[in-house]
Amino acid sequence: MSNSVLDQVKKHEEEIIKLRRYIHENPELSGKEYNTKKAILEELSNLGLEIKEVGNTSIIATLKGNNPGKTVALRADMDALPIIEQSGAEYSSKNHGVMHACGHDGHSAMLVGAAKVLSEMKDKINGEIRFFFQEGEENFTGAKKIIEAGGMDGVDACFAMHGLSSLDTGYVNIVPGYVTSGCDTIYVKFEGVSGHGSSPHLAKDTIHPACIFVTDIQSIVTKNIDPQEPVVLSVGKFTGGTKANIIAKYTELEISMRYFDPNARKTVHEAIKRHAKAIADAYEVICEVIIEEGTISIHNDKEIVEIADRAAAKVLGEGKNLPIKRIMASEDMSYYLQYAKGAYAFMGYRNEEKGCIYFPHHEKFNIDEDYLKYGASLFVQFALEFLGE
Repeated sequence: MSNSVLDQVKKHEEEIIKLRRYIHENPELSGKEYNTKKAILEELSNLGLEIKEVGNTSIIATLKGNNPGKTVALRADMDALPIIEQSGAEYSSKNHGVMHACGHDGHSAMLVGAAKVLSEMKDKINGEIRFFFQEGEENFTGAKKIIEAGGMDGVDACFAMHGLSSLDTGYVNIVPGYVTSGCDTIYVKFEGVSGHGSSPHLAKDTIHPACIFVTDIQSIVTKNIDPQEPVVLSVGKFTGGTKANIIAKYTELEISMRYFDPNARKTVHEAIKRHAKAIADAYEVICEVIIEEGTISIHNDKEIVEIADRAAAKVLGEGKNLPIKRIMASEDMSYYLQYAKGAYAFMGYRNEEKGCIYFPHHEKFNIDEDYLKYGASLFVQFALEFLGE
């Protein structure tokens, strides 16, 4: 196993940790990562990169090697979450109610570290490396801004990663096929006729049919979808009526849908519309279904996964790429994969002795900072492997 890249990253490890802690202390919500952007630009300023500021706060930094070749994009996200931090870390959030509870501070710091190491190897690089520091992953807006700005023009492959508590520090999961789910939000509104609670026969209630609809839609998953194809339908919001003795004219629902397969997605969309109309017709009310399509599922390319796996073995050692259960969370990395083949890896940050055991979006979330050097090294090694070291 060659440790050359890891050794070079270790020279910048303190800087990577320092930057990660600074970003963690100063978290910013999606599309408002102005201070984070400033801090990253300062770190990149002396690396000889071509810098392009796009969107609200996103950055495309380009390193052109001394030799012609392919183009690879490496991506990190920068935004935080509206969570009150309870991690107890000495570098906890100074912005009350906002927290880096998904590890994007670490992702950004690792990519900065990778940019530093790769810029020192410019004479050995064939082709071009683009570093995407992306705003708004949590609301699925950032990737589109980088794409609209031409970030993916001419890109041959893209690579990104996410820290995960399912894996111990020093381990990784890189597999072909679907690795994260797509996510849609579905709005259903039933409209009836209001009336006095003592005379329901003179009105058209919407709460009762809406309740039946809530229990009914799970049959879509069990009866219309291949049982080996995961789909999740979660009713997260149910609002109906105004007062106990008034028949509810309106009842509205919001449903979160998760899926992997695009065909399953289409089937569920059609079934929800069909079931809503059938139930509305049965109770003589009307309904409206609005589907807000979110990010699509991430599908890792087999060839790129093989390259990433080879890179991981050089950084971490053989046998460190472990299987895990697929995750029904969503990621807008999927938009980049519509323009070029790529792979999305999960890097372990779990360390029970340090209390780094929480899944993303938990108020006590924290990472084992030893994982940062491995992530930065994997960014570097993947780029070298793909471009042909």
